[in-house]
Formats: sequence, structure tokens, C-alpha cells
Amino acid sequence: MINRFLTPARLGVLFFAIFAVLATGAGIYQVYWAQPGDRCEKGGRWWWADKRQCVTPIAIADITGRKAGQSRAEASADNNRDLVAIEHRLAAEKRARAEATEAERKRVAETTGG
Repeated sequence: MINRFLTPARLGVLFFAIFAVLATGAGIYQVYWAQPGDRCEKGGRWWWADKRQCVTPIAIADITGRKAGQSRAEASADNNRDLVAIEHRLAAEKRARAEATEAERKRVAETTGG
């Protein structure tokens, strides 16, 4: 009975069917599991394998506002210079307002005789 069922022609068809299923499985694996990472990396992006996502890298300069090649200390010094300049400008404006107020008080006092 077994000899009649497993004839050479049937064995050939059986092995070919198993081969076709395995080859199709390997192709599906390649297309849906392996190639997305390769396509992503070829496009200059990063493949995040844990979540299977293609993400765009963000330069640290975009986050911090630093210029390319500028160290943290240099960027901090630039920002501090900007802040000091703003503080000096605000102090000058405050002095100018105080002087204008005092001049107006004197003018009003002279006109009212006070």
C-alpha cells in the first residue's frame, strides 16, 4: 500500500510542493521583513528594528540650536553674550525712562510753582 502511494512521480510532486512553499515563505520573509530595513537605510534614514519603523535622524544642532561644529561651551558663551547685551539694552532703556520721568517732574514742578 505504501509503495503504491509513494511512487517516484508522486514523490517528485511532493518535494516540489514542499520546495515551492518554502521558497514562497522565504520570498515573503525577504519582502516584508528584511527588505524594509535595507530600503530605509539606503534612503539615508534609520531603521528602528524594535518597532519596525523607518525614522528620520535629527541632528543635535536642530534640537539645541547650535551651529554645526560648535562646542557646547562656545554655544553657551554666544548665548550669554546675547543675554548680557539684552540686559544692557534693557538697563539703558530703564535709565532713559527714569531720566525722562525726572525731567518731566521738574518741568511740572516749575510750571506749577512747586
